[in-house]
Amino acid sequence: MNLQPVILCGGSGTRLWPLSREQHPKQLLTLSGEETLLQATARRVDTSFGTADRKVLGPIVVANENYRFIAAEQLRQAGVTAAAIMLEPVGRNTAPALTLAALFALEAGEDPVLVVMPADHIIGDVEALRTAIAHGSVYAGAGKVVTFGIQPTHPETGYGYIQAGATLPGRDGARKIGSFVEKPDAATAERYFASREYLWNSGIFMMRASIWLKLIDAIKPDIAEACRSAFAGRHRDGNFFRIGEDAFKLCPAISIDHAVMEKLPSGMGVVIPFDAGWSDVGALDALWKLGTKGAHENVLHGDVIALATRDTLAISQSRLVVLVGLADMVVVETPDAVLVAHKSQMQQIKDVVAQLKREGRPEAEVHRKVYRPWGHYHSIDSGNRFQVKRIVVNPGAAISLQLHHQRAEHWIVVRGTARVTRGEETFMVSENQSTYIPIGTRHRLENPGKVPLEIIEVQSGDYLGEDDIVRFDDAYGRR
Repeated sequence: MNLQPVILCGGSGTRLWPLSREQHPKQLLTLSGEETLLQATARRVDTSFGTADRKVLGPIVVANENYRFIAAEQLRQAGVTAAAIMLEPVGRNTAPALTLAALFALEAGEDPVLVVMPADHIIGDVEALRTAIAHGSVYAGAGKVVTFGIQPTHPETGYGYIQAGATLPGRDGARKIGSFVEKPDAATAERYFASREYLWNSGIFMMRASIWLKLIDAIKPDIAEACRSAFAGRHRDGNFFRIGEDAFKLCPAISIDHAVMEKLPSGMGVVIPFDAGWSDVGALDALWKLGTKGAHENVLHGDVIALATRDTLAISQSRLVVLVGLADMVVVETPDAVLVAHKSQMQQIKDVVAQLKREGRPEAEVHRKVYRPWGHYHSIDSGNRFQVKRIVVNPGAAISLQLHHQRAEHWIVVRGTARVTRGEETFMVSENQSTYIPIGTRHRLENPGKVPLEIIEVQSGDYLGEDDIVRFDDAYGRR
């Protein structure tokens, strides 16, 4: 029996702003340990989990196309070879994403058991999860739909719940699924916790690919039709699979829970309780709960000084942050934004992001450090008719052959050697040397060396937006 990991990598993580942004959401952040959440997810069910009768395939990753390059680069850095990275042209929640993955998995050959995992969760005890998945593969292989429930440690209004039914034979603790319950109010959460009959919904599922498609055909035929049509219109784009955009836009947006799990035929659903230090990192206060507490139960990261402060999370990314006389607070400093909030108000952060979007503020979309397939750039300063960036180009990489109608650029090489195309000429620029790109001139920057190329770019002109780019040739298929 083959296990096919499916990593759902489409969430926006707005409640972790300003750490997460729309084009760099929480699954791409390093929030616990040395790896990003995506990298840690990809490693949980890798080839080392295989046995003589259980082969683990490369993961199918379903991601938003806006951050396809950084997702692919993070997987490469983690040493994970994906079976496919499928790109959603628009977000339609988890049920359509899983349907696309199931169609791909079935086309590849036999009918594998899908291990469906969100890319933005933290699992403290990976071996406990693997043990639970090994138990779940028995039920899923026999045609059941399996999910995993977390034993609640306190009444929680931020999670969905699973009502556990009768215990199944065996020593794995598996139980029939009684029902799925939405996020409760405080009084209901207290009752669920006291009853010991309810588990937190982990969002991790297992089922054969064919079983999911039969269920989605029967319960949500509109999703099935849209996804099959979009999948039929797919094409390969380098390392990615693009699906039919027009067809997928017609697909309803709905979660796995609402689309199928709440409507499973009686006796088909199985929940396996497990305790593995799970968190969906739904809000910033989760980082305080998960973090290593110091003096006065504070969790401090970066250059932070705390006096007369307790039960507080503080993160500093670029400067000194001083806390005096605070309690139960969250303070997050990034190079372009500072958040100060009470831990009880974390759900309001999504409203902050909504306001930023209404006002067209870039802080909702991107960090000052912006990743590109060739490397990254960091906005250092900007003003009337000028902008300064620090650009890093990876070894062997190059920006597209392009021109700008409204800005000129001055490049100063700080580290490495650049190969510059400017108009009809190509030449090398070494450390401490510079060159100038006039308005309307075709140009390209390449790194022919073995170390990252670092330059300072000074832009000047009437308009400095990223959409003033006309591309003539691009190794990454961008237009």
